[in-house]
Amino acid sequence: MSTLTIRLPDDTAARLKALARSRGLSTNKLVEQLSAHALAAWDTENHFRALALTGDVSRALAILDRLDAEEAGPTR
Repeated sequence: MSTLTIRLPDDTAARLKALARSRGLSTNKLVEQLSAHALAAWDTENHFRALALTGDVSRALAILDRLDAEEAGPTR
């Protein structure tokens, strides 16, 4: 595990602490979770861009449809 020191404006740091507290997390755990979400989004974007380079439009559209379905959640 690595230690990373970041500099944030005081207001931003205070808001992050408040958000962490509201979720019952440490600030460290919150930043870890937010980082994981950002990296997952980046990985997805890079994967999609790589697929786009193949020119396989139907496969790319199928991925977008699957993502839309996951975001919508289960139907009721």
